[in-house]
This record gives sequence, structure tokens and C-alpha cells, in this order.
Amino acid sequence: MNAFEEPLRAAVRFFWEKRSAQTLKQGLPGGRKDAGDRGAVTGGKQMDGFVELICSLLTQAGVADACVHRNRRVQLPGWFRAEKQWDLIVRVGEELVAVLELKSQIGPSFGNNFNNRCEEALGSASDLSAAYREGAFKPSPKPWVGYLMLLEDCEASRRPVGVEEPHFKVFPEFREASYAGRYEILLKKLVRDQLYDAAALLLSPRAALADGAFIEPNAELSFANLVTGLIGRAVAAHAKAAAG
Repeated sequence: MNAFEEPLRAAVRFFWEKRSAQTLKQGLPGGRKDAGDRGAVTGGKQMDGFVELICSLLTQAGVADACVHRNRRVQLPGWFRAEKQWDLIVRVGEELVAVLELKSQIGPSFGNNFNNRCEEALGSASDLSAAYREGAFKPSPKPWVGYLMLLEDCEASRRPVGVEEPHFKVFPEFREASYAGRYEILLKKLVRDQLYDAAALLLSPRAALADGAFIEPNAELSFANLVTGLIGRAVAAHAKAAAG
């Protein structure tokens, strides 16, 4: 069994429980009604189980809790915008050590939301990299950057998606790729092009509300790879600061 399987199942269950509660709240008198499943997305906080798990793993590895920021004080300056709010930041002394983005997507609308997620991921990484280049985080070395995506595992996310090519041909890996496949392609390219240091992709069905079930479709995009890289960088920075 994967060492992270049980705590990951708990985080997945929390995600679906929070999403279910937010959906019910949308239907209460006086509650603002969003279209479709958007209410469960705009409510936020669904990914808190993953944030708390990662924070716990960092502190267990010896990183001081005061160095790990979530929920509040998670804004960093950008180059193309004034600031960007991340989901988790690790800062040791004057060094920005690591930043992490956690996202999710559920059906029924995968098309437009997938494109939005792509643009967000690319924009955030490019903005942070440019801010670092221009000295926003001095005297820090280049921070470690990670990304985690939880995608609903369902027929619609696994169905092959057609492409439109009115002028030029798309790259062949996108032909007949489902939205789950497109996320896998996206995250692999983000890491291999060094926009992110590590990324994780989890697929989970709505029935996981009961048992926290999930799969990791690509070993390169595993949660273990993500947190191992993060913890290694944070522990090294913590040890360097302690040594003076």
C-alpha cells in the first residue's frame, strides 16, 4: 500500500463532504443559487484536507509550523499583477522556499473550465517566475513550485474529446484525448518545461464521498513525488537556517 493512501483517502472524503455540504447550502432559503454545480466550486475550502495533510507532513519532517503559511498571509507579489494568493507558502527566515497551488474540477462542464485551469496554471507560474527574475523575493534562491489537481472521475471526464483545426493541426497527443488525458498532458508538460517543479493528478468519483477512493493515472504525477520534492526542499532550507 502507498504510504500516503490512507491520509489521501481522508483528504478526498473531506473534499466530497465539503462539496456536498456547499451544494445543499446553495439550495437553502436565502442562499445564493449558482448555476449547475458551480455552487460547490465557488464555495471554496474543498481542498483544505489536502492543505492540512501537506502541512502535517512538513511539520512531521521537522519544518517549523511558523514557516508554513496557509489560509492567511499567502499573498506573493507578481510581475504582471500586484499580487497572487497561493494555497500554501513555505518561508524560512528571509527565504521563500516553496509555493503550492491546489485546484479541483468537477462536472458536468469540463470544456470551458479546463481551458480556464490551463490559463491559470500557466499564468501563475509565469508571473511568479518573472517576479523572481526581477528580484521580488531577494535574497531567496528560486522557490520550489508545485501544483495539485483533483479531477472528478466520471464518464464525461474520460470520454474522448474532439478538436477543431480550421487553420493548423493540433499536436497529435491531443487527438481523442479525454479531459482526464488532457490534464495529464498539461501537468506533464508544465513539469517537463520547468514551469513547476512537481505536479500531482488525482481522479476521484463522486461515490468517494463514502470511502475516499481515488486513482493516480500517472506515476510521474503522483502525490508522493509532489510532497517528496516539497519536503526535501523545505527541510534543506530549514537545516541551512538552523546552521546559521
